[in-house]
Formats: sequence, C-alpha cells, structure tokens
Amino acid sequence: MKIQIKIIISVSLIFMGLSAFSQDGESLEALFKVDYDTPLTLDLEAEEGEDAGIEPVKQKKKKKKRNVYFGLKTRKGFTRTIRGNDVIFEIFHVLKEYEGPPEYASDFYWLDYKKKKVMNTLRIKQKDAQVLHGPYKKTLGDQVIEEGWYYKGMKHRRWVRFNRHDILQDKAYWWKGWPQESKLAYYDFKKTKLREVIPVHYAERDGEYWAFHEDGSVAVRGDYKFGHRVGMWREYYDGGRVKREVMYPEDPFDFKFNPYISREWDSKGTLIYDRKKFLKSLN
Repeated sequence: MKIQIKIIISVSLIFMGLSAFSQDGESLEALFKVDYDTPLTLDLEAEEGEDAGIEPVKQKKKKKKRNVYFGLKTRKGFTRTIRGNDVIFEIFHVLKEYEGPPEYASDFYWLDYKKKKVMNTLRIKQKDAQVLHGPYKKTLGDQVIEEGWYYKGMKHRRWVRFNRHDILQDKAYWWKGWPQESKLAYYDFKKTKLREVIPVHYAERDGEYWAFHEDGSVAVRGDYKFGHRVGMWREYYDGGRVKREVMYPEDPFDFKFNPYISREWDSKGTLIYDRKKFLKSLN
C-alpha cells in the first residue's frame, strides 16, 4: 500500500512539473527533446561480455588490395623532370590493361612510356600509352604542388594546386571527367548507361553538353556559355549518323540572334534540307 502511495505521489509531482514547465512558455516536445548525437540503442551483447569478463569478438577487417582503385588493377609509376635547380616528381598509377577514352572525353591523361612523360591529348599512341588511374601527386622538392585522382584517364574527385610556398592556388571537384557540379542522368539504376550530361560551373550551365541514345551512341552534342547555348549543336540518329545541325549565336548575350536549322538529313544520310541552298532559291 505504501509503495502504491509513493508511485501515485511521484506521478503527480511529474505532471505538476510538466504543467509548470508548459506555463513558462516551453512545449512538452522541448522538455523531451532528444540529443541525436548520442546513440539511441545500447549494444547489450557487448555489455554482457564486459560484465562477464569476456572480451567482445573483434571482426577481422578486410585487407585492402594493393594498387587496386575503383575495382581496377594498376601499377605505380613516376616521372622526374629537372628544371634548373628544381626537381619535379609526378607519382601516379596506371591501368594494367589499356582502355581508350570515351567518345565524349575532352581531356585524357596517359603516360607516354617511351618519353616518360604524362600527356593530355586524345591523339594516343596506344602501343606506348599507359592510362592514368588512381591517386596522383606532383611535387617540387618536398612541396606538393598538385594532387588529385584519375578515373580511366580522366580527372576524378578532389583536385588541388599549390605554389612552392604551400599557398592554395586552385581547388576543383570532378566526376569521371565532368565537373562535379554537372548534372548526370542515366538509363539504368546501376548508372552504367549515361543518358545526359548538363555541364555546370559555379551553379551555371557552362561547357560541353552531351546526350546519348540507349545504345551508347551520341544523340546531341553542343556547348553552353554563361547559361546559354552557343555555336553549332548537332543531333544524331542511333548509330552515329548526323540528323540535324542547329546554329546558335557565338556570343551568349546576343539576344537578337534567332537560332536556325542549318542542315538536316534523313536516317539514310541523304541531305533533305540546306539553309544556304534554300535562301539562294528564294532570290
């Protein structure tokens, strides 16, 4: 009986406290606010083990495969360049098996094995080429002056550049050759079939735009500057035949320019419209 009276008194006091708390302008939600930085559950098995003097079983960590990046095997390499009193080292990894650049690549980094030089060009001597893949570091003496990652010859993840006094000069983020701000769409859930790439720099459309058919062939190719389409844009049929050429102003702020179809072909490759010829026929 005494225990029941104590419980009733305790519950009454709690509700009196809640009422007083609410009158001060604070909600009951605020009173019971949970700090989610702390765990909401306890590992009871671990606690029982500690109480019994038994050490918790440690799970073995999987060993990292050496020189494997993004699931691909690589070899480590370096180049050394002497400029006056300066010695520049480039430390990198290259794919064990050659993979050429995708059709949309504008930059492609590879080691010219004969020249012992890192190249950035789409004109590749395949027999002498080793494609950069994985971490990259460039040093001047003991000072790191450039650091980043490559994915199959294209810039990937975070890239930074420093001067010889260790002052940051530039920082950028990439995703398999695209600026990381770019918007990528895929045909499949696993993100293996690229559908569209909208180039974005500093929250504005700027750079090369690409769209692809489901078979991987190019559907549309063009350029953006300061958020506007510029120059020649091309549309393609499945398989690669050009479908249409559309002209936009070279100056992104030339708002008087009206875009127009320059030429158009049917699916067999026969020219069915040529603007220049059409305008001549009107004269």
